This record gives sequence, C-alpha cells and structure tokens, in this order.
Amino acid sequence: LCGECGQFHLLPDNHLYNFQDEVDDELICHICLQPLLQPMDTPCGHTYCFKCLENFMQEYNFCPMDRKKLSFQQCHKSSLLVRNLLDKLLVLCPFKAECQQTMQRCELEAHLQNRCPGFKKYKAELERKKNSFSKGKEDLPAKVETNRSKDPEVPSGGSSLVAESSAAAVVSLGTAEPGLVNPAFEETEEGEFDRGILVAETSTIEIHREDPEEDLGMRIVGGKDTPLGNIVVQEVLRHSVIAADGRIAPGDHILEVNGVNISSVTHCQAVSFLRHPGPVLHLMVLQEKGFSSRTVQQDSSSTPNREVIHVTLIKKDRSEPLGIKLIRKTDEAGIFILDLLEGGLAAKNGKLSRNDRVLSINGQDLRQGTPETAAQIIQTSESRVNFVVLRQPGVQLSDSVEDGSTSNSSSSSSNGGSPVHHRRRLDQNHYRRKSTYQKKTVSIRKEPKESLGITIGGGRDNKNKLPIYVTSVQPIGCLFRDGRIKRGDILLSINGIDLTHLNYYEAVSALKSNAASHSVVLKALEILVSDPTDPPLDIKEQGFGWSPLWIMWLGLPSYLHCCQDIVLTKGNLESWGFSIVGGFEESKGNQPFFIKTIVPGTPAFRDRRLKCGDEIVAVNGVPAIGMSNSELIPMLKEQRNKVTLTVVSWPGSLV
Repeated sequence: LCGECGQFHLLPDNHLYNFQDEVDDELICHICLQPLLQPMDTPCGHTYCFKCLENFMQEYNFCPMDRKKLSFQQCHKSSLLVRNLLDKLLVLCPFKAECQQTMQRCELEAHLQNRCPGFKKYKAELERKKNSFSKGKEDLPAKVETNRSKDPEVPSGGSSLVAESSAAAVVSLGTAEPGLVNPAFEETEEGEFDRGILVAETSTIEIHREDPEEDLGMRIVGGKDTPLGNIVVQEVLRHSVIAADGRIAPGDHILEVNGVNISSVTHCQAVSFLRHPGPVLHLMVLQEKGFSSRTVQQDSSSTPNREVIHVTLIKKDRSEPLGIKLIRKTDEAGIFILDLLEGGLAAKNGKLSRNDRVLSINGQDLRQGTPETAAQIIQTSESRVNFVVLRQPGVQLSDSVEDGSTSNSSSSSSNGGSPVHHRRRLDQNHYRRKSTYQKKTVSIRKEPKESLGITIGGGRDNKNKLPIYVTSVQPIGCLFRDGRIKRGDILLSINGIDLTHLNYYEAVSALKSNAASHSVVLKALEILVSDPTDPPLDIKEQGFGWSPLWIMWLGLPSYLHCCQDIVLTKGNLESWGFSIVGGFEESKGNQPFFIKTIVPGTPAFRDRRLKCGDEIVAVNGVPAIGMSNSELIPMLKEQRNKVTLTVVSWPGSLV
C-alpha cells in the first residue's frame, strides 16, 4: 500500500483518492480523467497531471487535446492558486471499515502516518507477516492441501516428480513438442534425419524478497484448463524481483512453487500460488538449453527393482510421435518418464505412467542409459516400440479419460485419421475456454458536469494491441452509482462512437467528450468465467496495477482480436525453433494453436517477436482454424526457408 494515499498503484503512477464530492470538470486531467495531481500547463492552454503528461510525451510530440506540437520542456507548473484549490479537495480515508474521517487531500498522508487506526492496523499486520515468515512459519503448504482436496484432478502429496533433482536433461521423444515440428527429427536436403536432441534442465531457484508482499514481476501463460497445459513464463518485467535475480527467462516452465507441483493445475490456481507472499520463494523450473549432439553418455549408479511392466506401442509410421517426455535425475541412475503428452500414443495407450523408470526399449538395456539414447532408439523404430519399465509402489497409472475440461491439448496428438468433412461442420470461430461473454448496453441520465468515474487501460497503440477495458470504477461518478459497468469490462462504444479500434488517448478523449452530455449510452462486453473451483484473485491483483488475467483474453470473440504477421527465415538445415499445441480433436472440437516453447539459438528465438502463449491464426495466409495438429505440422515443415505466421498475442497474467 502506498504510504501517501493508502491505496495500491504502480510506483510511477499517480496516487489514488476517494473524493467526497463531485469534482469540477475544470480540475480534471484529460488524460487520466481524475482530479489533477501536480498540475502542469501547456503553452496551448491545457492542464494535465505531471506524471500523465510526462508518460504521454515519452511517446508523442503533441498536446493530447488539440494535437498541437508540444515538448515537455515547454510546459510549466500551474499557478499556486490552482494547486491550492486541488490540495483542498475533500477526500475520504481509504480505510472505511476502521476510519470514517474526511479531510483535505493534502492532509491525507499525515493522517495515515499518524492518526488513522486502519493504516496502523495494516502496518501491524504487515509486520506480523514479516516476523512469521522470518521464523519459517510458512503456511502455504497447508493452504495448498486444502485447495487441492477440493480438486481431485490436482495430484495429491504436494511433491513434484522431480522434486529431488536439481538438474536433469529432458528430451521430447519424437514429438513436435519442444522444437517446431519435432526439430529433433527434421529432414535434411539429402533425406537423412538430423537426430540432434533438444535438451532442457530442471533447476530449483531461490528468490528472496525484502518485502514478502512484493510482486515477482513476470507474466505467465498456460494451465491445465488451456491447450498449453504447463505454466510458462511469457515475459519478465524490467526492474522486478525476477529480473534482478536474472535466472528465470521467458519460455521457462514452472513445475513447482515451494515444493508444490503446479504442472497440472488451472491457470487461476497457478497465479494464486505464485502470488502467495513470503520472503523466500523456491521455484522449480524447466529451461530449454537448445540442441545437443548425439553423443551417448553413461551413468554408473544402479537402482533396485520393484514392479516390472511390459508395454508395447504401435506407430503408424516411423515419424509418428509417441508423446513422452523423459528426464534423467542427478541422484539416481537411469531414465524416468516426466510427462505423457495428451493425445499422444503413450497417453492413449494408458499403460505407461509418470515417474516410471525405463529399463529397456526394443530389447536395448537402458538401466544406465540417457534420454538422448532412448530418443535415438525410438526414432529409428519402424512400427513396434517395446518398453520395459520399473514402477514404484503407489504410483498410479495416468488417466486417459477426458474430464470434459479444455486442458493440455498436446502438440503430439495424432488426429490425421478423422475425416476432413466431419471437422469442417463444426463452428469455425476462435476457441473459447469455459468462459462466455455477455454484451450489455448501459443507458444513464446524468448531470452535464458529472464524470463517468472510471479509469481505462488497453488501446490499439498498446504493444499487445488490446481493446479498451475498465481498470477501475471510482466511488464517485455516475457509473459507480449505476453499478452495471465493472472492472474488466471491454468497452465497445459510447453514444454510438466505436471504441474498439482506438488507441488509448483517442479512447480517453471520446469518453471525456461524450461524458459532458445529459445522457450516455455505453456498450460493453463482460467476460464470464465459469469455474467456481478457482480461487479468488482480487486480493493481490493491484500489486502492479490491475490488469486482466491471460485466460480472460482467450474468451474474447474473434472480431476483437488484433492479428500481426511475423515472417521467419531459416537455413536449410535449421528447425524453426518453436513448438505448438492445440488444434482440432474429435473429443474437444476446434481449439486454437498456441506457441508453447521457443528454443534458444533458433530462428524463432532470434526474431524475438514470437512469445509463448501466442495464438497462431494462419500460416502463409491459410487459416489454421479447424486444422488438426497432424495437418498443420506438415504445412510448417514444407516451408523450407521462409514462413509467415499470423498470430494474436495476449499479455500473460502478472504475478
């Protein structure tokens, strides 16, 4: 909480106040639509907040109101009279439950620091949390177990399959999973196969925070309720805790948080775990390291036998993926199954399980083997792949039955056998989660000088080209009184003026000019997420300034999507360097294709425009909607040196 205004906001952003009365329109900033803070006058006669104008002038060189040429150096502080009028505006104490006092705006900081019982209680609670954390009284595992007992799909026990491993090599066996269309199985010009193996490592990273409540400062995508399945880091914010640590990068998969396996939880559950406060956070992450050579290495340790199981998988042809991820542990010899990719042969067969140790494949002894060796054996197998695995007591077989939710659509799924005409009869719209949207029209009669009382975000000038959405509804103004417009609503139009294609400042201007009339008609879109098992997330969403969760954007209709074309080029022997998940499946219908992994050192990585979680809408102008994974992969492989990807990019959830 800010010590000056007592509310949550970004450090570089303006303070927030709850004003007792409607503020005169002449004292309102035309950029943020709030009463002026540190007012600055322009030569053309307009007045803005210091921070609003400073941020605006970093991108533009004109006045937001009349678009006359302007530089920040030409602006100056407003008169002392104006500043005094603003400082004397009456505000309410933000701690309404404990304190009902009203005071001038300039007196609020002294009130909070010296007299407010609510702020004093908040500081005492914060100090108590710091003390309890420093003594090691972390209560996250207890809370996690409570949540997980309500969700039978979250694995019990609270420990990762690789919890004891600090570093391990991971490889995707013949799947399209970590490299575009199976970069470990990419054809060369001579028709030979390049069996360079994509290697990744798991490691435990300890993050320290001086303030237990401080945000980590990264954006995440994925979750079991999305085609991505795993939780993936999309972006690391500059000057954040994660950026200062320097070990976590975009594309990393987060497997555990404080010893709790989050590889199969929903997006909202993962956000809740990562937002849990604490001075020390232990994250187990899987990081792509690029392609390795085919050198076979041997381990020297052994492991005792328990239950031996024989499993045979039948491939339709030599290139069909099995959909298995293997891992090598540092403290135990051999190869272990880390994951079975949904839709792959192994998952459909249902007999192999996570944490099984692979003893042999096609009669070749792998008790001291490596994932690289196993990958070569599988890739050279013609049809039958015979596994002998060791299963520890108590490990359950993987569940191959669909639960009806949209989860883990794997890039290794094979649906090429489904007739095209069945697929084309389905709805061709973009994929939507379990969320639906509701259009609403809000008509309000108001006084001409009464403000709308909302703040907004987004705009087509945003780097993600977002539609305009409501970031807050202030406790003043006609929309708060009406109650139908809520935080997170997408604003479509005001008094018939389309807002969906405007940039941020154009939208602010449109809202401002139309708010001066006696009546306002707002059309908006409300995203309804219908998953009652997800934990509430409003508690800490203010930390970096409120913004919608990534999964909310997935629920938007396609006419609000803003696509961009990304052209990638590569050499003849290179892989494109990204993996995809999603596509049409008979059991789930149409799902979008998402970028799941971007491999270091590849064309996709070097281009830096593609991000994990981006949706692929088309390839070389051909729409991907309705295609199965097995149809899109050959299309991508056919592109030898150049490909144009049309993508939609939504910002990940802030944690």
